[in-house]
Amino acid sequence: MDIIELKATDLAAMLCSRVCHDLINPIGAIGNGLEVLGDPNQAEMADGARDLIASAARQSRAKLEFARLAYGASSTAGTDIDTRECERVARILFDIEKADLDWQVPLILLPKHKAKLLMNMLLIAAGSVPRGGMVTVKVSGPAGEEKFEFHSKSDPEKRQKTLVPSGSAGLLSGMPEEGSVDARGIQPFYTGLLARMTDMELDIGLENDTFFFTAVPKAKEAAADDEQPVETVSE
Repeated sequence: MDIIELKATDLAAMLCSRVCHDLINPIGAIGNGLEVLGDPNQAEMADGARDLIASAARQSRAKLEFARLAYGASSTAGTDIDTRECERVARILFDIEKADLDWQVPLILLPKHKAKLLMNMLLIAAGSVPRGGMVTVKVSGPAGEEKFEFHSKSDPEKRQKTLVPSGSAGLLSGMPEEGSVDARGIQPFYTGLLARMTDMELDIGLENDTFFFTAVPKAKEAAADDEQPVETVSE
């Protein structure tokens, strides 16, 4: 099976659909809460409506902040993104996730596409412990050869199995089992696309009830005999 190639317009449309899907519920909840506050006959429900609005606003902000960095062009100047910005957005996201975050990432600059890859991998890792647990993220290696490592495990008290998000392996490889990709699977598909763009090799699975998800630089073919001579031009 060949890797699926999406048109730029199709990729953009599916990512927009994904963002809309993530936002429709919290935005709708804000609207419902405002309706309650505006109805004098439901004054006794005002406190609950305010709590609903506050919670939905927090969710909306977290999802928008994440989408801006993980999918969008981002307003960050230059071509690199500081991992402190990645951490800030990650912690906002995990404020609305059931899992806890263990962020073990040094303060470095990452090329934009690698930073986007890191954030998209984080979202998939969070999906491996949907009912709570711990997600650990590590970045190591010299500049240009960074290695991303995610590990997660569900909270044993909740008796919930740690899992590999359904269909993610095929979508990450660009070869989904269904033979096509839609808005529901565009996020892991996009993650795999980012990995290919940055020459990173992904590995995902379960080992001893622990979820792992890694991205390592692809092995470079360093055979000197295969290198093409560089043609120079004198002025």
